[in-house]
Amino acid sequence: MGRRSFSREFKLEAVRLVSDRGMTVAEAARDLELHDNVLRRWVRQYRDDPAHAFPGAGQLKPEQAEIAQLKKEVRKLKAERDILKKAAAYFAKDS
Repeated sequence: MGRRSFSREFKLEAVRLVSDRGMTVAEAARDLELHDNVLRRWVRQYRDDPAHAFPGAGQLKPEQAEIAQLKKEVRKLKAERDILKKAAAYFAKDS
């Protein structure tokens, strides 16, 4: 049996069963054929950041996207710095 994946809508509905309809996590997980810990994690993720919970495949939270962009920029700047160091050393030899 492979790993199952669930859509954002499914996760939101599962969380609503617990938060809005008053079901326990165990009851909702049993009805949805999920493990209790999976549903608890979804509820915690939604409670921590409702707007950005369950971003989906290939989509990052804004903070994660900014970190990725900054890491890319750091790599580029390091490469440029190394090129300039080599150029400075080359021109210093000729003098």
